[in-house]
Amino acid sequence: MSDTQQLDRPILVELQDDNRPRQQWVLEIDDVTVGRGDESYIAIPRRQISREHIRIFKEGDGYAVEDLDSKNGTWVNGHQLKGKKTLRDGDEIHLALTARLQFFGSGATAPLPFDLPEKIGGRLRLDRDSRRVFIQDTELDPPLSPPQYRLLELLFINSGSVCSREAVVETVWPDAANGDGVSEQAIDALVRRLRDRLAELDPEQQYIVTMRGHGFRLVNPN
Repeated sequence: MSDTQQLDRPILVELQDDNRPRQQWVLEIDDVTVGRGDESYIAIPRRQISREHIRIFKEGDGYAVEDLDSKNGTWVNGHQLKGKKTLRDGDEIHLALTARLQFFGSGATAPLPFDLPEKIGGRLRLDRDSRRVFIQDTELDPPLSPPQYRLLELLFINSGSVCSREAVVETVWPDAANGDGVSEQAIDALVRRLRDRLAELDPEQQYIVTMRGHGFRLVNPN
């Protein structure tokens, strides 16, 4: 975690026991929930975590965290959270003593997104070097189009959190990110085509979920 970046938006980083990052999420909106349920903006599917465990929200010039009456509790820097608490860069948030998250606000210097393995995932996997897609070890053939792959990789890297429509435009159509060249209909059409391609190999699983008013999330079962 030696390389750093200046943040445009706050991030949460989940840490492993050896302090290496497991995954991280960009907080694209100013009021998010974290929990094990799909209704949470950031989903961490572990049974000790409540369906909606905590809320992180903008308050004044900074951010605060609030425990949502979770069953197994929340700790910030080792102290059990009661009510809400203002967050500072580098604060550690423990959910039910099973997930250790580190918060970095916008404008802070934080670890760069960590390198993912060559092949990552559960039932659906990516080989990022060759841009190949596998579902249960069967390769998707013919390959995805470049826009379809860029969208899938964005959702994959941010697996468990919601990617906003703005993030989709910036990733899939970077030349149009600062203009009005991409309509919501174009985004929805791309998502629909990608869903159709994934359904060729696994018609029973809905991998891409639309979170109304927020964006899209990848659901990738083990």
